[in-house]
Amino acid sequence: MAYYNDNFKEEKSLIIGRNPVIEALKAKKNIDTIYVSKEGGGSIGLICKMAKEQGIVVKNVDDKKLSQMSEGGAHQGVVAIGGVAEYVSVDDILNISKEKGTPPFIIVCDDIEDPHNLGAIIRTCEAGGADGVIIPKRHSATLNFTVNKTSAGAASWVPVARVPNIASTIDYLKENGVWVYGTDAAGEDYSTVDMKGAVALVIGSEGKGMSRLVREKCDYLLSLKMKGKVTSLNASVAAGIFIYEVVRQRG
Repeated sequence: MAYYNDNFKEEKSLIIGRNPVIEALKAKKNIDTIYVSKEGGGSIGLICKMAKEQGIVVKNVDDKKLSQMSEGGAHQGVVAIGGVAEYVSVDDILNISKEKGTPPFIIVCDDIEDPHNLGAIIRTCEAGGADGVIIPKRHSATLNFTVNKTSAGAASWVPVARVPNIASTIDYLKENGVWVYGTDAAGEDYSTVDMKGAVALVIGSEGKGMSRLVREKCDYLLSLKMKGKVTSLNASVAAGIFIYEVVRQRG
């Protein structure tokens, strides 16, 4: 029987122990991430194999981390976190705009690792009518309970695609007629750039912004004028400003 711990931090749903995790994988339960002991051994290899086949991210951590997550439960070297929503494909998101008869409006999160930021971005996307959000499989917050709580439930309504590589996904969006707008301090004033057509807004990570390769692949770079002494905004706040500029321009 799976052991669920609803008290871990932001009420994340946990599946703890080797057999419960294996059974959850067999049943194709909605699992977001699996944490396994660096020591490995035994059925840990089977769990990693099954997770890979299902496209589930596996992270290697030490036993101290697993004990903290399970709050003293017998984790046996593995803890899985259940997701709050299913991921979709990039094509699914593109098809949404086709069905609506409007130009694509997509938000690409380049390594947004803070779940509170991702949740806030998703909430703004839902309010602004964006077609969907794209996140990377690695170095990103995922659709866990913290994201759902911060998004005020919007994570259950906004389609999210999780992709292996953001740069190659940008290439695919371009092949489908989408113009890619990156957010960078060296860019043009965001209010002067036409974003009425097919738009993918790239929001960079909290600390480093967009990666070099992603930045180079953008068609335009957008910037916000900073008049104070602080030279940057929180990622979700900046995303909200850019998202609603697209909403404003589209009328």
